[in-house]
Amino acid sequence: MRFGNPNAFWLLFCIPLLIGLFILAYQRKKAVLERFASISLIKRLTPQDAQPRQIVKWVFFLVAFLFGVIALSRPQFGVKMEIVERKGIDIMVAMDISKSMLAQDVAPSRIERAKFEIARFIDMLKGDRVGLIVFAGESYEQCPLTLDYGAAKMFLNAVTTDWVQIQGTDIADAISQSVEGFKSKKNKSRVLIILSDGEDNMGDAVEAAKKAAAENVKIYTVGIGSESGTPIPVSKDKSNIVYKKDNDGNLVMTRLNPMMLEKIAIAGNGKYFQAGTSLDLVSIYGEIAKMEKNELGSDRMNIYEEQYQLFLLIALFFIVLEFFIPERGKGKKDWAGRLENA
Repeated sequence: MRFGNPNAFWLLFCIPLLIGLFILAYQRKKAVLERFASISLIKRLTPQDAQPRQIVKWVFFLVAFLFGVIALSRPQFGVKMEIVERKGIDIMVAMDISKSMLAQDVAPSRIERAKFEIARFIDMLKGDRVGLIVFAGESYEQCPLTLDYGAAKMFLNAVTTDWVQIQGTDIADAISQSVEGFKSKKNKSRVLIILSDGEDNMGDAVEAAKKAAAENVKIYTVGIGSESGTPIPVSKDKSNIVYKKDNDGNLVMTRLNPMMLEKIAIAGNGKYFQAGTSLDLVSIYGEIAKMEKNELGSDRMNIYEEQYQLFLLIALFFIVLEFFIPERGKGKKDWAGRLENA
């Protein structure tokens, strides 16, 4: 047996709370009755089976609650084999890992924030294949297109700016490498997402984007960083941060180049997103989700059958049973006789 929603079992911690509330309600009810009559008179006037009936009602309610929680957890047992047609979009994510991505105008740094947002983006995917390209002055495929999102995030987490020795920002090469990574040219929906500050661009990225668009690859670009400029940390000396300087000893500033990234997106029939210092890929996912899904073949899958219905019926049975049990039994005949003779 497995459970489709195991988090529902956290509701079982409410059972001690419910028991406490039942006890508190009983004590308060008893205290109110004692204000109007003595305990001995209350016992004579109250049917002897009143308290056991209340306990039984409480027990039935708790049993109904227990089986209701089990139903919410969606118990599944019994397996059947089904052929499932897979549909999705092929998505390559090209991430800039040049030294300028170490800038901290986006907390904690451009590259770390980019990695965090890409991981969130991967978590949103449903049946889409995703791959990862890293680039600086050169580019290479870090993770091929895959449906294994856990593996994709593992490759992503390992990325640092030290992985590419040739510095610069060769977006044109990253686009070419991404197009090669798609492999199949039959798929209608293929997307390339480029995350970069667009600085020190090498090669003709706009021309590369046009070629990619001709092969049915739509390009979205995301600009990371601020246009005002910020220094590039290169090392830490105890508590001090050492920033990059040019040959004359002047501080090197890195700035977002939105114009270049927007031109690339337009040439690639896509869209430019000005992330600035508040990177968020949710809006890009909304754009991609509207695209036509590709036929990605079929898989045989083990489908577990939902069996919550039985537990839900048991819960409803005890709820109805608790409702129809009266709190008090019929009054004693000897009291009825005395009142008639009076």
